[in-house]
Amino acid sequence: MKIKRALISVYDKTNITDLASFLTQQQIEILSTGNTYKALSDAGIKTQEVSDYTQFPEILGGRVKTLHPKIHGGILCNREKHKTEMQNLGVEPIDLLITNLYPFRETVSSGSNEEQIIEQIDIGGVALIRAAAKNFRFTSVISSIQDYEALKAEMIKNNNETTLEYRKHLATKAFALTAHYDSNIHSWFLSQSKNNELPEFFALYGHKVQELRYGENPHQKAAFYSNQFTKYPLEKIHGKELSYNNIVDIESALNIISEFEEPAAVIIKHNNPCGAAIGDNALEAYEKALSCDEISSFGGIVALNREIDLKLAEKLNEIFLEVVIAPSVNNEALKILQRKKNLRVIIHKSFQQNVKYQIKNVVGGFLVQANNNHTIKAEEMSRVTECTTTEKEKEDLIFAWKICKHVKSNAIVIAKDGCAIGIGAGQTSRIDSVNIAVKKAGEKCKGAVLASDAFFPFPDSIVESAKHGITAIIQPGGSLKDQDVIKAANENKIAMFFTGVRSFFH
Repeated sequence: MKIKRALISVYDKTNITDLASFLTQQQIEILSTGNTYKALSDAGIKTQEVSDYTQFPEILGGRVKTLHPKIHGGILCNREKHKTEMQNLGVEPIDLLITNLYPFRETVSSGSNEEQIIEQIDIGGVALIRAAAKNFRFTSVISSIQDYEALKAEMIKNNNETTLEYRKHLATKAFALTAHYDSNIHSWFLSQSKNNELPEFFALYGHKVQELRYGENPHQKAAFYSNQFTKYPLEKIHGKELSYNNIVDIESALNIISEFEEPAAVIIKHNNPCGAAIGDNALEAYEKALSCDEISSFGGIVALNREIDLKLAEKLNEIFLEVVIAPSVNNEALKILQRKKNLRVIIHKSFQQNVKYQIKNVVGGFLVQANNNHTIKAEEMSRVTECTTTEKEKEDLIFAWKICKHVKSNAIVIAKDGCAIGIGAGQTSRIDSVNIAVKKAGEKCKGAVLASDAFFPFPDSIVESAKHGITAIIQPGGSLKDQDVIKAANENKIAMFFTGVRSFFH
């Protein structure tokens, strides 16, 4: 399709005069809108303003510029079927559209107010792009600055023509852009809503931030797509590129560390915590977390919610780690960590995860659920046994519960002195998870507490816990066998608390 006439209407004018100059050299007529017309004219490029061509001015403070039959007719016309009608109406074909959209996403990210955000919802630009993309058999649509050079090469190669294959490629990109743009607008409106019900329609879209080395396994391709208004919140300051599994594990680490305001450390391995602790400072928290399961921690991911200093960096360097995440790293500590060239060092300023929904792919679609933001205070725990606990044991119960909700079900967490000393994860029976957790904890079980993400279906887990010295248990309750379970706890002098809330994590 030979290009004879182009419409240029761009918000971001980067490199536009260079492209327009190329088009005029090819004897291509240019139409342009307000500010684009001024920029091209100031650069000495011959162009006709759209309002002169349509004989209708821009109105409503620029809200309406290109929504006119002579513009959309020129873009949408079938050069063969509509030729006579076009001549009778005085509508000229537009063979090339070059446009980009108002920066809605960036305006939201900048903290602008509602009025400013609404003004950045592009109407005319989206309508132009959709029209040109629909009519790809006759019209080329350039919706990204990154495609300027490719357009030039295509035109030079084909004597000012574009191939059908190329136009279809451009249309595919154009519809992806408008879908992404509209999904951002929908997401913003959704974020403003005070309605806690799941929306009737759920728009899921993202832009590719980076290619990953590989997926879950080396033979699987992978990339990271972001659907956030702000830029990706992780800043890598050292180490090789992140892998698919790294990002999955980082998410788990951030979810757990966000539970704590006091100095805390968590070690993740295969999307499960193998160590977690709080302490008086970051070094103490990490040393306690590492003591939970030093063997499993090898090759893990560590997240801390305090700055990494020299002593902590030296301790981190004692074993092989894939990733270290912290809100900051001082200069001395960074030099120590940089001794390991492959260790990824990630800065993450805010550990408060404000994710509203969780999404999971399934056959034929995807599942959406509200995020599990459940928390519990000591006064909200319901004691169901005769035995009582100390304040320290209650603190450990709450600590264990916070960790337990992030462990793959069936989940058991044994804790003592603000440290997870035994974790049983992902087993098909609860007693198996208990057995793994007590084995991991060993002799440290004596005087420790235990958290379960769901109710105990039978008293066997209570009896097994008692054998190893567990003194208190926190669990949701709700089993048909609750009374048998409570009886077993009383007989074994174990205090038991119900939360009334289950925390499965599949």
